[in-house]
Amino acid sequence: MTKRFQVVGIGNAMVDVLCHTEESFLAENGVEKGIMQLIDRDRAVELYGRMGPSIEVSGGSAANTIAGIAALGGRTAYVGKVKDDQLGAIFAHDMRAQGAVYETPMAPGDAAHETGRCMVLVTPDGERSMNTYLGMSEHLGPDDIDTDMMADADWLYLEGYRFDGPDSHEAFARAIRACKAAGGRVSLTLSDPFCIERHRDAFRRMIVEDLDLLISNRAEMLAMFETEDLDSALDAAARAVDMVVCTESEKGAHVVTRGERWHVPAVPTDIVDATGAGDLFASGFLWGLAEGHAPRLCAQMGNVAASEVISHLGARPEADLGALYRAHGLA
Repeated sequence: MTKRFQVVGIGNAMVDVLCHTEESFLAENGVEKGIMQLIDRDRAVELYGRMGPSIEVSGGSAANTIAGIAALGGRTAYVGKVKDDQLGAIFAHDMRAQGAVYETPMAPGDAAHETGRCMVLVTPDGERSMNTYLGMSEHLGPDDIDTDMMADADWLYLEGYRFDGPDSHEAFARAIRACKAAGGRVSLTLSDPFCIERHRDAFRRMIVEDLDLLISNRAEMLAMFETEDLDSALDAAARAVDMVVCTESEKGAHVVTRGERWHVPAVPTDIVDATGAGDLFASGFLWGLAEGHAPRLCAQMGNVAASEVISHLGARPEADLGALYRAHGLA
């Protein structure tokens, strides 16, 4: 029986504030280049006030992935917490406009925390440095998980960043139980090396006990398995998970499953903004799996989607991904 959703994602519901800036701005404002730093509301207000002209669009890692799958015509839904405020309205509208189902109840307007936002500073080399105020997204809890929705999904896609929250682990556990009990499969993106350092034991338990698919980039894979050798990390991951996918920027992606391993070259493009590259790779890969394609072809789809999103500012596709797949002979 066909399920309602091909992929349901759970993550930090954020609004991205994207801005081109110079290297000097990072140094002057104590921003560490190329990583995601968690900040409080006061720091968010301060940094926002110093930024130049910006673009505001709904974001968050898993939300970007779900939006990408929806843009491909996939049947998707997203779970993430926002407040009933201006940014919360922007987030909800953008997700639904992409074609994703978004039904997570908003926190009331008098709630103590605001909708989360991420200041994304893009330097001339295309690298993005993210400063994230989690706000209301941090307070996603088990009561926000619709178990009927989870049971009606072929794939559950979990965002590693969402481990930063008091009730998030139980929210994930509730979603996993409902999905797997109904025959669905579970995937996880590791999100960030610093996130792994904060939650390695919890990640390790989930990888061993619950996952069908692990998605990461090179730095995250090495951090997760505490090694400097990618082959060793991939071998360790493959012993725990049926399918492992690891992206390596301009070098492409590695896929390991059922004793087989492939390297899939990247799709060359001019980098304008690296924001969302991993998120859109996951879009293409998961959409391919949901459509029944072989893992190697799914990785090619992921690379095409990633190359499109880094060719412009912002973490949502602007071109027709389906048309790009046809142009590359993938569909």
